[in-house]
Amino acid sequence: MIMFYREWGSRDRPLMIFLHGGGAAGWMWDHQVQYFHDYHCIVPDLPKHGKSREEKEFSIISSAEKVIELINEKGKGKKIIIIGFSLGAQIALQILSEEPEFIHYAMINSALADPIPLGIQMLEPWVTLLFPLTRSRAFSRLQSKVLYIHDDDFEKYFHDTSQMEKETLLRILQENMSFVIPDTFKHATANILITVGEKENHWMKQSAKKISQSNPNCQGLMIGGVGHGFPLAKPALFHKMARDWIEGRGLL
Repeated sequence: MIMFYREWGSRDRPLMIFLHGGGAAGWMWDHQVQYFHDYHCIVPDLPKHGKSREEKEFSIISSAEKVIELINEKGKGKKIIIIGFSLGAQIALQILSEEPEFIHYAMINSALADPIPLGIQMLEPWVTLLFPLTRSRAFSRLQSKVLYIHDDDFEKYFHDTSQMEKETLLRILQENMSFVIPDTFKHATANILITVGEKENHWMKQSAKKISQSNPNCQGLMIGGVGHGFPLAKPALFHKMARDWIEGRGLL
């Protein structure tokens, strides 16, 4: 099955690829593609998410390969910009590592890159215990608030999370929590911006530091007053920062 994607903007402009977080789908970038209408924007639903739910499997490596195929099809001769959040940011790191000279600008938001061994060991019993709550509107409403999902997007979020199978959720979390920065990431030639929220946990902050130190083209920023969800929590700031980064102006 071909990975589902949506396409907006000016086809003769630089290509921007937006990669969503785990459990969401391409809809999480709706505000961004409206703002970047003067770019050629493509937003896929990653494998086992959204309208790509029927894909056979999920892995960070295979997802990166599918996105690379999409960029090869749509981005010939263009400047390529990739923006990822959480799971999507891990996939963006994998792409930068597999094709070090492929991407011109990358914005990596809240990427876990410091594996949590105890968390991985506890995943299966934890998912078994909590999985029924993914069918609960009340629980999903609480989760959506933590992730800064706007009320207008709640039904999309609830639909996607409630449709996910237990084995898929477990697989995605295993991939997420065991991800390490590929050694070839150090060769990536893109201009790379790393962000993490001030209110994110220790592992996320350590990951941002580790990523920033793994490639000389990285610049790291901590975003004040934000937890896990910078693009959704402060879209106006996110838009300005991304545009300033891509277009060569100074950051805040």
